[in-house]
Amino acid sequence: MRVIAKRTLREFWMQGYADAVTPLTEWYNMVSKASWATPQELKANVRTASILKGGRVVFNVGGNKYRIIVAVRYTQQVAWIRFVGTQEQYDQVDAETL
Repeated sequence: MRVIAKRTLREFWMQGYADAVTPLTEWYNMVSKASWATPQELKANVRTASILKGGRVVFNVGGNKYRIIVAVRYTQQVAWIRFVGTQEQYDQVDAETL
């Protein structure tokens, strides 16, 4: 799966979330190596992921401390990072419209 873009993760952890470097990097590496064909396959592989409408997926990262919202295009094998934030920041956004 091609992840667009690692820079989004880097920008987040450089805003004072240094403890996010390791879990976000691990998440990036895991998704980059994946090749999910369907939302069901993704969910079977990543049980903590939440599948939303519109091809959106929410990943819980760093022991539920951080959230990543991704728009996934399964046929093109692309995961586009739409949001990275803390649990509190996640509560302030609409994950289905980002």
